Amino acid sequence: MAAVLPLRGVIRPYAWGSRSALAELQGRPAPTDAPEAELWLGAHPGDPSTVTGPDGPVSLAALIGDDPKGQLGAEVADEFGARLPYLMKVLAAEAPLSLQAHPDDEYAKQAYAAQEADPQAPRNYTDAHHKPEMLVALTPFDALCGFRAPDVSAAVLEGLRIPRLAPVIAALRAGPAGLRDAVQVLLTWPADDRAALIGDVLTAARADGEYARSYALARDLAGRYPDDPGVLVALLLNQVRLAPGEAIYMPAGNLHAYLSGTGIEIMAASDNVLRGGLTPKRVDVDELLRVLRFEVLAEPILPATQVAPGVQTWSVPVREFALYRLELTPAGPPLPLPGEGPRIVLGVRGDVFVAEAVDGTPVEVTPGTAAYVPAETGPATVAGVGEVFVAAVAS
Repeated sequence: MAAVLPLRGVIRPYAWGSRSALAELQGRPAPTDAPEAELWLGAHPGDPSTVTGPDGPVSLAALIGDDPKGQLGAEVADEFGARLPYLMKVLAAEAPLSLQAHPDDEYAKQAYAAQEADPQAPRNYTDAHHKPEMLVALTPFDALCGFRAPDVSAAVLEGLRIPRLAPVIAALRAGPAGLRDAVQVLLTWPADDRAALIGDVLTAARADGEYARSYALARDLAGRYPDDPGVLVALLLNQVRLAPGEAIYMPAGNLHAYLSGTGIEIMAASDNVLRGGLTPKRVDVDELLRVLRFEVLAEPILPATQVAPGVQTWSVPVREFALYRLELTPAGPPLPLPGEGPRIVLGVRGDVFVAEAVDGTPVEVTPGTAAYVPAETGPATVAGVGEVFVAAVAS
């Protein structure tokens, strides 16, 4: 089935999702009855997308499973097996997501194997893969990403004037070497004092001064999670506001949380998440501490690179995925479809057509819809007026 095919993703209704963002992107009535958090585009077994071919709809996972070398290309199939190595999403956050991190590839393999060998082990892992991920903002997007300079975090906590935070502040004053101790003290805070501690934070967080933005975050999170020390861990992270088109990258061990906004997310196709707070879901502090990287992320925003007229990408050190943004203007010619291996083309603005370079039948891609281009299709083009994102395997 060497052609460009329409692809239909699956919407996941997590509680933190928006009732308008995905619906408005796709031109559906809003607000929706339930939150819509993520539009999944890929072949992840949790919710594989559907492609429409000559014989009707078929799961993308099944299509790849039946012909991995044709769909993925021989090199990708040999490296990753009969699985699409990336997952693309549109993420629409109306409320904060959990504090979380992901294991590296070697640790994921070992931890998953150990878990599967022991029926009594905590069920922290869903698969044996790592999950580096990147997000590119479609709207102004607020996020927490990586540890900021510990002396700044110490000053923020000191400004709360809560005496029993002194051990945490002292650890932070020791520099990056004290980050682990600071995080561990907070995440293992005595359960019977957590509500009082976060109540003190809510009272002490002022609306003015040098750290007003951090204190506004603390008030918001404390109002949502009144007995969760993750409220204070959040103050140790870089607080980032992305403009549309700006990106952040979360490698293994990077502690992060999305706060609000809509963006394009791409990741290695895994669902391994270790949570540290700001969630009603399961938190395993010991396991999270094993995978966290206690290092300062000085510059959380990832710059874009122009690779051709109308084509941008973001350089990340992973093999599983690459992401491109294409902008097509009325005066511009059709653009060659960038990337290697199997590609997914997602529309976010305008009316765009994706086709095989030679005698291909075009597939229309409008905002919130997508097309799938198997590796065996070969060169393809994108024409029309609008903006699309292209997911591919990194070369």
